[in-house]
Formats: sequence, C-alpha cells, structure tokens
Amino acid sequence: MPTPSNPARTADVQRLIDDHPLSAWQWLVFALCFFVVLLDGFDTAAIGYIAPSLIKDWGVSKPMLAPVLSAALFGLAAGALLSGPIADRLGRKRVLAATVLLFGVATLASAFASNLVELTALRFITGLGLGAAMPSAVTLMSEYCPSSRRSMLTNLMFCGFPLGAAFGGFLAAWMIPQWGWQSVLVLGGVVPLALALALALRLPESVRFMVTRRQPVERIRAALARIAGAQVHQIERFTLSETRVVTNERGGLAQVLARPYRLGTLMLWAAYFMGLVIFYALINWMPLLFKEAGIDPRTATLISALFPLGGVGAVLFGWLMDRGEPNRIIAAGFALTALAVWAIGQLVGHVGALVIGVFLAGALMNTAQSSLPALAAAFYPTNARATGVSWMLGIGRFGGIVGSLLVAQLGAMQAGITTVFAVLAVPGAIAALALWVKRDADRFGGERSAALAH
Repeated sequence: MPTPSNPARTADVQRLIDDHPLSAWQWLVFALCFFVVLLDGFDTAAIGYIAPSLIKDWGVSKPMLAPVLSAALFGLAAGALLSGPIADRLGRKRVLAATVLLFGVATLASAFASNLVELTALRFITGLGLGAAMPSAVTLMSEYCPSSRRSMLTNLMFCGFPLGAAFGGFLAAWMIPQWGWQSVLVLGGVVPLALALALALRLPESVRFMVTRRQPVERIRAALARIAGAQVHQIERFTLSETRVVTNERGGLAQVLARPYRLGTLMLWAAYFMGLVIFYALINWMPLLFKEAGIDPRTATLISALFPLGGVGAVLFGWLMDRGEPNRIIAAGFALTALAVWAIGQLVGHVGALVIGVFLAGALMNTAQSSLPALAAAFYPTNARATGVSWMLGIGRFGGIVGSLLVAQLGAMQAGITTVFAVLAVPGAIAALALWVKRDADRFGGERSAALAH
C-alpha cells in the first residue's frame, strides 16, 4: 500500500496531463468527439434543409411542418437531461457510443417515413440520441485536455456542430435535386452507425471519471501511459485536484444546484436557452423566409448555410478564454450577435450584402454559443461535470423549440421579415446580460485534492 511518506508513487492526474505535450492518443479522442459533434450538427439541421422539398412532395403547408421541426428539439432536451446523470454514474464512453448508435438508426429510418406523423416520431427519437451524445462528447474531451488549452480545444471540437450544419446545407443543395430529400437522411444515418462502431472499439473512458469512481488503478495507469509514457506504471496511487468546490460525493444535479453553483447554473441555462432561440429559428426557417422574400430557393438555401458555417470562430474565443475572463468574452459575442441578427432583416433585397451579413451574424452567434459548453465544463467539478453540461444543453434545447414556434407564430401574424429578425435579436441581448451576471458566481471557487484511486 502507498503511504504519504512515499510521494514519488503518488501523482495528480491533471498535473500529469498538463506536464506532457498532447499525444496521438489525445488527438484520437479529439477526432472521435469532433466527428460526433459534426454529425450532431448535420442531423440536427437536416430537417430544415429538406423542409422546402417536404412541402412540395407531400403537399403540406409551412405551419404543418412545425411539429416535425420541433420534434427533434423535444428529443434533444429529453436526451440531454437524462444523459448527464447517467454519464456521471456509468461513464462518458458508454453513453456516447450508445447514443450515437441511436441517432444513426433513427435518422436512417426517417428517410423511409411516408407521412408527417411517422417523420415526427422518428425525429423525436433522433433528438434523444443527439441530445444525449453532445454532453458526453464535450465532457470527455474537456477531461483529456491540458488546463492551459482546455477552452480552445473544447471549442475547436465544438466547431464540428456548426460545420456539420453548414455542410448539410451545401450537401442538401447538391443531393436533393439529384436523389431527393431522402438521400440527405440516408447519409445522416449511415455515417453515425460507422462512427458508433469506432467509438466502441477505440474511444477511452475519461481518466478523471475513473479516478472519481475509484476504478482499478491498472485501468488508470493504462490510460495515462498513452499520454505520459511508461513512467506511469511506477505510480501506485492517483489523486485528483478539483479547482471547484465539491459539496457532496454523489455529485449530479444536487451538486449543480448547490448554493455555490446555483446562480451560475441558472445564468448558463438562460444564456444557452436564448442562443438556441436564435439558432433554431434561423436554421429551420431562414431558407423559407428568404424564399418568401423573393430569393431563388437554391440561393436561399446556400445563403442560409453560411449562418452555421461562421461558428469556426469559436477557436479564437477558446484561445481568449484560456487567457482572459471567459464570461465577459462570450457576453460580448452575444451582444454583437443581437446587432448582427437585427441587421440581416435590413439587408434582404441586397443579395451581396445579405451574404456578408448572414455570415457575420453566424460567426458571432455560433462562436458565442459554441463557447458555452467549455465554459460550463470548467464551471463544475468532475463528479457533476457531465450533469452540469448536459442540463445546460437540455434546458437550452427548449429555447430551440421556442425559436421554431416563434417564427411560425410571427408568420401567422403576417409579420414582415424585418420584424422577424428584429424580434430574434432580443434573445442575444438577454444572453449577454446573463453571462455578465454569472461572473459573480465564479467567485465561489476552492481547491480540493483527494486520493480517489487505490
């Protein structure tokens, strides 16, 4: 048995990760999680891109599509809320592999739906898998990152979501005229099935999770040896330093809503909720809004695809967050988002300016939104990290539901496109305010180092 008098045989897990350059093993974790998020973005946005074809092929009206567009969002919320506590108890890898398999099967089945009822049900199941996969990917990736690069790498991984959504738009514009709208869903189903197999075979479990769950020290050594080398096999006990207060060993939602975290949790929920009001309102309805404004359908789809593409700016925000005050940085992004979204409504009728406006609005909004999971992952301790991230994502998904229904309601009220974009600018300002308030919650820190492996 190790003893305090033999410190050479004791090591802190995060310090080992911080003291070594990123290994090929860590880049493999990054690549697998990146593709999960990429496919999440692709499958989430796919329904918006095929909506005009559904209206034409099935003879349905735009309001009739609202349940289909919203079904996945209800599933996303439910999947996220359920998956976090499970991942904090059973592990990030198991949940991630199972949920990628689920949304792959459901998306593939959606290609063979014959009516709105079937498609709505399958989109809900797809959403369950998508909503559960994202938090586990964010959590697992953040727990394999060096402290000094955590926000940048997590944000870089999260760039997969807007890239997947944008890629889906470009593919849809090319595939639908040739093979029909079903082809987009077939592709969105087959690729996740292959990825689920790769996750099951190659993805490691989070080493921080293994320490908190007191798993066999041999498993922890095996994982860390791929990062720190053979010297790890000389270590007999691993400790885990927490930079956030741990209020109880059980973690989960009780930890997330404990007094030191309650204000910050509520503000994270508000910010993510408001960001998704904007994102889903635009990603689902922008092609139709532009088409109704007189823009050619194919051009409208291509311009709309520029909105999620702008999310690659999250890498810059991640770099800034590792070096500055992250709440202020993301709050500034949301404040500028409010201005940019309002501007889109003023640019309709000027296609060249609209292209630039949509891309800039997307760059600002998606950069700010994509930075929130890294902010949440850093806010919570290990025993509640998956729950904290997943509940932020889950509560936020209801913002996506509100956004989709809001535009449908504005359409029923005969609101003009300028009014629609002016209304959608307001949530950006609210998100900025919420993150400004959250700065106070980050004062509740503390350091706790415990020997959790034997």
